Amino acid sequence: MERILFFIFGFVAVFGSIMVVSRRHPISSVMYLLLTLFSVAALFVLRKSHFIAAIQIIVYAGAVVVLIVFVIMLLNVAESKIPVERPTLAQGVGVVAAGLLMLEGALVGSRYGAQIEKAVDVGTVEAVGKALFTSYLLPFEITSLLLLAAIVGSIVLARKKF
Repeated sequence: MERILFFIFGFVAVFGSIMVVSRRHPISSVMYLLLTLFSVAALFVLRKSHFIAAIQIIVYAGAVVVLIVFVIMLLNVAESKIPVERPTLAQGVGVVAAGLLMLEGALVGSRYGAQIEKAVDVGTVEAVGKALFTSYLLPFEITSLLLLAAIVGSIVLARKKF
């Protein structure tokens, strides 16, 4: 049952991520991003990493998506400027090619894949805290600076000229 749920949530996550980059309307892209983030959180729950799944929902699906929606609303793009989406032949061929590539990857992975050891203490609060404040402290701080620069940049871009 766990394997079936893994494939279902994995498919939903991949489908949502493809839809995020293929939509032209920014709000629909954000909604598909939300679907993808919830699917990834479900995958963390299947791996018994409940803390990371909760953080995934609170931080990414909550705060970051709200921040993205805020920036979209701040930019105030007129409805007439957003192009109408019409599927093309190239998009259809791309979807079929991506599906075949995923199928090929699944077949190769099932045939030649190594056995993955179960991680017992990876998703606990203690393990995340130790990794975050020892090995990954510098990337954590760099990420916070990049997010701050992105917020300031979006405000500067959205500012009206007087």
